[in-house]
Amino acid sequence: MALGYVRPARPEDAGEIARIQLATWRVAYRRILPRHVLENLDEAWLARRWTAAVQEPPSDAHRVLVAVEQAEQSYLVGFVASGPADAEALAPNEPAESLGGGVAAVTDLLVEPRWGRRGHGSRLLAASVELWRSDGFDRAVAWAFDGDEATRKFLTSTGWSADGAARALDVDDMLVPQLRLHVALAAEPAPTPPAPAAPVD
Repeated sequence: MALGYVRPARPEDAGEIARIQLATWRVAYRRILPRHVLENLDEAWLARRWTAAVQEPPSDAHRVLVAVEQAEQSYLVGFVASGPADAEALAPNEPAESLGGGVAAVTDLLVEPRWGRRGHGSRLLAASVELWRSDGFDRAVAWAFDGDEATRKFLTSTGWSADGAARALDVDDMLVPQLRLHVALAAEPAPTPPAPAAPVD
């Protein structure tokens, strides 16, 4: 039986994170981003960026988590990167103060397609939410491509919703629309005490 879990990324994971990112983008975004852009992405360059993100995060609240599938062998199958919301989380011409404080932003959330539908995305998101709450965040945001129905469906199924913000990324002179989703990070409800046992006649 296969088991899955989430852990913090290590510097030696950077190559696999880059490989997963490239493989996933080329499948999931092949109808969204220009073909030549996807084909020309440099895996070694991506790996260097992920090494820096893991080894030298801008703050303790910037994190990269990885999903691992453990069967006879362990496989890195997905990852999530997040941190405090910054200018990259804003829509065009949106004032910096409009998001308010206490907002976490997801910059990447990917599970390699061949490992999909095995709970890895849910585990990555649940682990992130737990860490966001411990960091004092009360809301989280994420941008998704308008044409990325799988990501939007996944996030909305876990309580996220569009907040009305939109933008278009200029990808090699092609404008690719995105919309922003958000979710409130309410504290975990206290466990309900067990009901008293019914009297026995």
